[in-house]
Amino acid sequence: MKNLLKIKNLYVKGNGKEILKGLNLEIKKGEIQALLGPNASGKSTLAQIIAGNSKYKATKGSILFCNKEIKKLSPEKRVKMGLALSWQSPPTIKGVRLSSLLEKISKDRSSFEPVKHLMDREVNLDFSGGEKRAVELAQILALNPKFVIFDEIDSGLDLKKTETAAKTIKKLLLDKKVSVLLITHSGTILNFLKPSITNVIVRGRIICREKDFRKVLKTIKKYGYDKCKKCKLSSD
Repeated sequence: MKNLLKIKNLYVKGNGKEILKGLNLEIKKGEIQALLGPNASGKSTLAQIIAGNSKYKATKGSILFCNKEIKKLSPEKRVKMGLALSWQSPPTIKGVRLSSLLEKISKDRSSFEPVKHLMDREVNLDFSGGEKRAVELAQILALNPKFVIFDEIDSGLDLKKTETAAKTIKKLLLDKKVSVLLITHSGTILNFLKPSITNVIVRGRIICREKDFRKVLKTIKKYGYDKCKKCKLSSD
């Protein structure tokens, strides 16, 4: 299978407004790609439409996963196929202990080790930002997915915790050859994961695909996203 995920000419509406406008993306098995873009560029919309959030509607184009069109599949069926999403803002679930949630997902307790000190607490209730990220990663590992979207997994984390999250993702990749779409605003986590392709999305379209993530980060830092539209990659 050449591409595990293939998105072609995708148009998506949310809240009555067109957000994605002819987006194209291809990710191979075992490959990690990054997606950067300014606020309201469509990063999280892309994550949600792949995962099957009914608040967003694909009006045109295709989303192929394992060579199968998944636009009309329920989120549950997509998960069973091997898709997983790490939420940008993980929900708090009062009355449900983390141990109950994780054991419902998987009987393999090896993936629970990083959060064993949280197992008797209610899911994400009064958790720190770092603890929420650790719980998200534990749930992803428990699902044993083929493809994972990490939506701002480095948001609110200091450098050390960002590196820890990156190491967990690396383990997922190396052990299982899982494909990853890593959505990030700051780009800090890319220094630890080194994606094969870094995509830049602006106003609902991917306008740049670059192998060297350092060039992209340097250009954005120096010129901002507007210069990306002219593909002005910094070489000085």
